[in-house]
Amino acid sequence: MTKQKPTSQSKSVEQNLAKDYVSKDKPKNLPVSDQAMKKKMEKTQKEIEKFKTKFLEKLKTTQAIGIIPQQAAKKIEEEYEISEEDSKRELIHILVIIPESQYKKIGQIKIQAIQIAKEINSKFWVHVLTPIDFWNLGLDSKFEVMEALAMSYPILDKGFLGSVRVAEIHKSLVLKKFEKYVTSYVIGGSLTRGETVKTSDIDVFIVIDDTDVKRMPRMELKEKLRGIIYSYIQEAEAISGVKNKLSPQIYLMTEFWEAVKDAHPVMFSFIRDGIPLYDRGAFLPWKSLLRMGKIKPSPEAIDMFMSSGDKIEEIINKKLFDIATLDLFWGVSTPTQGLLMLYGQAPGNVYDTVKAFKETFVTKEKLVEKKYADILENIALKHFKAMEHNKIKPGDIKGSDIDKLKKDAIDYIERLKELREQIEKRIQEKSIDQIYDNVFGMIGSLLKKKSEDTIIKEFNDKIIKEGKFPPRFLSNLKFIAKTKQNIAKTKSETKTKDSKDNLTFKQSQNVDLARKHAAEITNALIEHTQRCELSILEKSRFQIKGHDTQGEVFFLKNTFLVQPQQIQKISKEKLIKSTPKELQEQISLQKDKEMKINFKDLEVLHKIFGEFELVQ
Repeated sequence: MTKQKPTSQSKSVEQNLAKDYVSKDKPKNLPVSDQAMKKKMEKTQKEIEKFKTKFLEKLKTTQAIGIIPQQAAKKIEEEYEISEEDSKRELIHILVIIPESQYKKIGQIKIQAIQIAKEINSKFWVHVLTPIDFWNLGLDSKFEVMEALAMSYPILDKGFLGSVRVAEIHKSLVLKKFEKYVTSYVIGGSLTRGETVKTSDIDVFIVIDDTDVKRMPRMELKEKLRGIIYSYIQEAEAISGVKNKLSPQIYLMTEFWEAVKDAHPVMFSFIRDGIPLYDRGAFLPWKSLLRMGKIKPSPEAIDMFMSSGDKIEEIINKKLFDIATLDLFWGVSTPTQGLLMLYGQAPGNVYDTVKAFKETFVTKEKLVEKKYADILENIALKHFKAMEHNKIKPGDIKGSDIDKLKKDAIDYIERLKELREQIEKRIQEKSIDQIYDNVFGMIGSLLKKKSEDTIIKEFNDKIIKEGKFPPRFLSNLKFIAKTKQNIAKTKSETKTKDSKDNLTFKQSQNVDLARKHAAEITNALIEHTQRCELSILEKSRFQIKGHDTQGEVFFLKNTFLVQPQQIQKISKEKLIKSTPKELQEQISLQKDKEMKINFKDLEVLHKIFGEFELVQ
């Protein structure tokens, strides 16, 4: 079995191509004329373009044409048994990838390609392959030959050559770092099935050997290696110049076999479609065993897959229930809190939000019709309360109910957009004192600071320097404070209540500019807060799936388990009843705190429900 050796990618493909055009006849210690080399390169490039044009006239469906770099020529010449006499002629190797549909005509196509090449440059040596010819090199463990071909400089590429090139570069970076841990590096997905398009992801599978791990826990090893493997993606994409997203999937060898035993569809597809770019004698036997029908799912796995159909009604009901009680709730409550912040009120829990919206915008300001307060209360409270008291269950929510709630929610959001314009218009009409109080009050509430100097300092240290807002926001905040100070001085000097009438033209301009700065900062704060709220929810929420349980787990101050009929939390290693209000309060408290999975609570869930899967 041939063992793959990782190669350096320190030089660009263009540099390698330039190197190919420099004659090897001249001693290396003698300088080569830059002008002569430039002319030779230009001549060769024109000849290559001419070959491409003429060949495409014969076969327009060609997938790729590339120039094999000089450092790979020896390996190619050995593989395709090129004579020593021809090898000394400084051959320029051209790789041509044709569609698999043209396989039966490949002999005729090769003859045509050779004739075209000879007419243009006698040093051109053309290699015509179909994608399956390329993949067969991996199945024959000829990994170095695959790498040499993949490093070809593309003259024409419809996606195939670039995809294998970025995978090969990523593989080399990974192996260079920790070759001893990698059992197999396999490319698969739509590319090896012949279904790829220019925008397709490039799926690669990396199997890590954990059989000799003694000191480090296996999952810790996997996560550490995963971090390094993912860190090389951007570098590989940059070196290759490929925009397609490289999508590695990492498996420990032990968990891979466990998944095969349980008939995981991803593993079967991985083995069936995958082609190794590197293998230490593990993947190819797996592939052979699957082809011979020796890898079969266990009876337990078959029962598990069959039983999933029995739960289809339960799953659909739960999805509808989640939409009615959770998704729509977050969809209307978070924007509502944003508007209350815009108005100058600090956001509270869900009960305070519903109450404040009605009292402020319906009763006091008379800006919103009562029906919109009713919609908010229906979505944000009534469904939560019904779920809390087990008055509604998953089967009680129908599709028609969701349609009605969705229509109301969309109507409500559209009304909120109009309300925002109304509020912003009022803000623009406020005096500089009101502008100052609103902006500094909002930032002070966010940072939990009161004095102007402290707010400005904390705003700079915790928001501007951390890159959350652009630096000009700090200058704008100082400008608002300075404008207020100047207007206050004018008030004091003139001793009149109507300061606007006594402002100079310059001061009036400053007030207008301060109003614009305030609106920009306010909008940014609202959007930032909304993103934080949603980010907290998404980071802390996981799906739990097991034989005996399904639901959502939230890792907050306590660990919450949300199921269709109830909300529970873990306390003193037991599940006890909780409420939506308590869950919402802890989500709010999680703000600015790092989310951590409570593994001790996971053990509690494991003791109660047995084996389960946690998915984010």
